[in-house]
Amino acid sequence: MAFARFVLCGGGVGVASSFAVAALASRIPWALANALVTAASTLVATDLHARFTFGAGGRATWRQHAQSAGSAAAAYAMTCVAMVALHVSVQSPGAVCEQAVYLSASALAGVARFAVLRLVVFARGRSRGVAEVAVPLPVPTARTAALTDPKTLCHAA
Repeated sequence: MAFARFVLCGGGVGVASSFAVAALASRIPWALANALVTAASTLVATDLHARFTFGAGGRATWRQHAQSAGSAAAAYAMTCVAMVALHVSVQSPGAVCEQAVYLSASALAGVARFAVLRLVVFARGRSRGVAEVAVPLPVPTARTAALTDPKTLCHAA
């Protein structure tokens, strides 16, 4: 369910961002427009994810914003590489083509971002974002003791 909320919140912000990048890119260089929109949309999306996606109980903390910025920087790099690759391979791509490439790169980056946000940024009750796994210890019984006792194993009848 968290992934569905992530897609709804992050996807909504992502679609709005794609239109904002296109609008800004008509006035300033595309990479700068993408950087500005990525910064603003990361702030908005991180708060949405704190409140709704991962149930952190309110607004995101500055630590969560800073950690989220790292995954946003990777997403920014991915969208820039995708757009450069598009412009290298297609002489004059249309706006629809650019939007499709941008949104596709954003979606791929979003899947990785979900994992980072869930496992690190909004990890609850975990030290430094590393999941703690409870491993049940075996309870010795007469039967398991016989199987694990070296004398029994080596001298089985």
